[in-house]
Formats: sequence, C-alpha cells, structure tokens
Amino acid sequence: MREELAEYAHNAWAGWMKYLFEKSAQNADGTVTIPVWAVIRWRRQMNTQYEALPEGDKELDRLEADKMLAILERPNLASSGRGGRRANQRSGNGRRAA
Repeated sequence: MREELAEYAHNAWAGWMKYLFEKSAQNADGTVTIPVWAVIRWRRQMNTQYEALPEGDKELDRLEADKMLAILERPNLASSGRGGRRANQRSGNGRRAA
C-alpha cells in the first residue's frame, strides 16, 4: 500500500508539473516564466485554508481525497502473501533528487 500511495503522490506531482509548464512561457535559456494570472491565483489558493475555499475548489480536493481513499480501501495483497504488482520489484534509486 505504501508503494501505491507513493505512486499516487508522484503521479499527482507530475500532473501538476505538466500543467504548470503548459501554462508557463518557455524562455530561450530553458527557464520558464509563470504568467501573472497564475501567480496571483496559485498564491491565493495556497494561502487559503481549506475551510475558506470556494465550493468548487473544495470539490476538486475531495476528488483527490477519493483517489487516496480508493488506494487505502484496497486489500493489501503484499501482506496477505499473494504479492502485489510491485511486490517483486526492487526499491527505486531516488530518481527525483530535488
């Protein structure tokens, strides 16, 4: 289950990064510039407590929570002796350094 949650976390992060880069301007030197509308919106969102979010933003967070709950509600195949799809894989080598 730990690996499934870690996979979910990575996929959520990767999806966010893809979105961020799609919305940002690609500069000639390889850097990106986040547009001002996104900076304003994302700063507001990150500085807003969940309770104070608009209902639409809360619903998006609930959908993310549902994905995590679905993982937590799955039977733990590795502990049952049946193995999971990752049960026989070696652990990763820290591919994300930063």
